[in-house]
Formats: sequence, structure tokens, C-alpha cells
Amino acid sequence: MEKLDGEADSYVLHVNGVPSSSITLSDPQRLDFEYLDWMRRIIDVELPNQTLRVAHIGAAGCALARALDSARPGSKQTAIDIDGKLLDFARDWFDLPRSPALALRAGDGAVEIGKFRPDTLDVLVRDAFDHDSVPAALQTSEFFASCAEAVKDSGIYVANVPDTGDHHVLRSELRSLGEHFAHLAAATEPAILKGRRRGNVVVLASNTPLDEVGLDRNLRTAASSATFLSGANLRSRLGL
Repeated sequence: MEKLDGEADSYVLHVNGVPSSSITLSDPQRLDFEYLDWMRRIIDVELPNQTLRVAHIGAAGCALARALDSARPGSKQTAIDIDGKLLDFARDWFDLPRSPALALRAGDGAVEIGKFRPDTLDVLVRDAFDHDSVPAALQTSEFFASCAEAVKDSGIYVANVPDTGDHHVLRSELRSLGEHFAHLAAATEPAILKGRRRGNVVVLASNTPLDEVGLDRNLRTAASSATFLSGANLRSRLGL
């Protein structure tokens, strides 16, 4: 864990040498990682002003879960991570909400997703990594089918997809998601979209039409502006 210079209570949690969470103890709504800010903005547009039932596959320091708990009192969240010691560390150090506001569950996300009752989740977040790539078990059509079963028709699936510039992994995930969700979208920095550098792409899937205008507007005004792609634009830009 790294303490940020000049910050009284801000830390970056490293997992397997990779920065995985940025936490400010006194300000749970502060999200320094740009892709987490994009995820929160997507949730705010698609599911405004309501308590939420959320599952996070990949917990790390639970930065997004802390932010949602602070902004949406009464929400119920479950954070799943394969590393039980990491969950214990996060609970000890980061002043996490207690169950049922935030339950921590050690286990394989590909297995645990099947334990949620159908049509119960408003939001399902996949932000799990093995070093710098997503575990293969969390990229299969079977996994995405389980996600679609657990998420309400009015709910959303959001995922952090690492992109190396060739968009190979991104296209593969979107094609598999399209077998189980009716509406797909993606958001990222223009340089990543153009293949100029590696970075994070946030993928969004739902069985309810997306507020494309609202999402585009909100993501463009983020501190790190994101390009939003959906529909025909998504298919043409990524060669789907």
C-alpha cells in the first residue's frame, strides 16, 4: 500500500504489483481512478436517485462500493474477491460499510455469480484482474449468461476491460455479451480508442435501452473525458 504524497489519508492499494484501488478515508466519494469515475457516472445516469442492489466481482479496496454507499444510503452491496486475505485487509484498513450495506465474500466470481437469485441485481460490476489481465473464467459466454440472469432487465452490467490497442479482447467480450444482453456500449479515452496506448475501457450492457444522450453528455464532462460509443457507432468503430 502506498500513501499519496501531501495527502493526509489517501492511499493506493497495489495487488500483485498493480495499482488496484485509490482510497481517501475522509472522502468516500472521491474516485481518483478515471474508469471508476466513469462507472459511477454510468450508474448515476442509468439508475438515478434510488437505492441499489449491487454485486462487485473483484473487490480490491472497494473504492466504488464505498462511493455508492455514501451517495445511496440504504443500498445493499456484495463485494466478491478470490483473495480472502485481501478482503480482510480492506476491511481492517479502509473503514468499509458493514453488512448488509456491504458484505464481503471470498470466492471465485465465476462461481459466486451463479449464487445470486435471478433478476435481483440493479448493478453488476466486474473489475477483477490476474496481474494485468482478466481471469479467463470471467470472460466466457457461460459467465456472461449467469450475469444476464442475475441482473434485472432494468439493471446494468459494467466491466473494466484492459485494452492493448488492438481491441482484440474488447471485441471478444462485446461479442459474447451481445449473446445475452440486447444493448451494449463502451467508454474510454480517445487515445485508447484510436489504439495509441494501453488503458481501461468501461463496457456497459443492459436489456433495457440505454440513455445514450445522457451517458454521452455525462462522460464527456468527466474530469478525464471519455468517448462514449453505442449502437451502430460502436459496431463500426470497433469492427464488430
